[in-house]
Amino acid sequence: MNERLIVIGSLNMDLSVTVPRLPRPGETVSGADVVRGPGGKGGNQAVAAARLGARVRMVGLLGDDAHGADLRAALVAEGIDDRAVNVLPGTATGLALIVVQHDGENTVTLSPGANRHLDEATLRTLTDGIVADRGDTVLLQLEVPLPTVLTAAREARAAGALTVLNAAPLPEPGPLMAELLREVDVLVVNETEAAGLPGASGIAPPADRDHPGADPAGAEPARQDEDWTARADRLRLLGPATVVVTLGAVGAVAAGSGGHHTEPGFPVDAVDTVGAGDACCAQFAIALGLGRPLAEAVRRACAAGALAATRHGAQDALPSRAAVDALLAGAAPRTEVHRAR
Repeated sequence: MNERLIVIGSLNMDLSVTVPRLPRPGETVSGADVVRGPGGKGGNQAVAAARLGARVRMVGLLGDDAHGADLRAALVAEGIDDRAVNVLPGTATGLALIVVQHDGENTVTLSPGANRHLDEATLRTLTDGIVADRGDTVLLQLEVPLPTVLTAAREARAAGALTVLNAAPLPEPGPLMAELLREVDVLVVNETEAAGLPGASGIAPPADRDHPGADPAGAEPARQDEDWTARADRLRLLGPATVVVTLGAVGAVAAGSGGHHTEPGFPVDAVDTVGAGDACCAQFAIALGLGRPLAEAVRRACAAGALAATRHGAQDALPSRAAVDALLAGAAPRTEVHRAR
């Protein structure tokens, strides 16, 4: 595999604690010892892509503290090109405070730190004025300023790169978000994000879900139906040629120019879902960048997400390409393709 993936996004240090149950407002719940580890949606997706076999370049900002030094070391250890990762003097590195319930459900509180300073001028400085080249895949998220993400998408698409947006965390609706959706080739969202996108009226928010691609015993596949496939297709009207909606424990649905695809989840024992969505996004971006069919790309993405949910932590849990291949080899084919309307 020689796919080149450029990830533009956040770099955070994660501080995680596991609790018997998530606290209610105003309540204190005792948990296990705090676990410190590298994270951020940008960093997670970059590390996931590297482990899945891509050549990865990370673009982002760190603070001049111990967290920042450790995050850079983590990128380098994965073989990621960190030349477009800069340190901001006098600024703290992004920090995520994560509380994980025993079954993998979690809450995250984010302090952006240096990430909030990744503006358009800084982006051009970090990339020497060239965000991407023809044939590259650019993977974007929304933990850095929205105008910067929009600029990156525009310039990458103009250069002939494939632009992939994981629209998370979803910002308040506004004209910039609507404009961004018109500038990306591929959109990946979960059910909640799909419901909150501008122009997505009529898409109901979901019931609680576990993680992309994992299917615990006894899960009802109620979300794997033509209704969600049609909703994914409706999101294409906002601009992206291809849309994937991850449905947590029961898999994902996708809509593209070639048709609709439904992928059931994989049966795994979930312990922590923090990195599952990032593994899913990275694998999907890689597969599409390599020209794989939509059905294959979604299936591989669900497998990667399922595996990431079987281990604790964000980057510590991200699977290798060999692990994804092994899971797919041991699973019966379970694909379902519909003709596009």
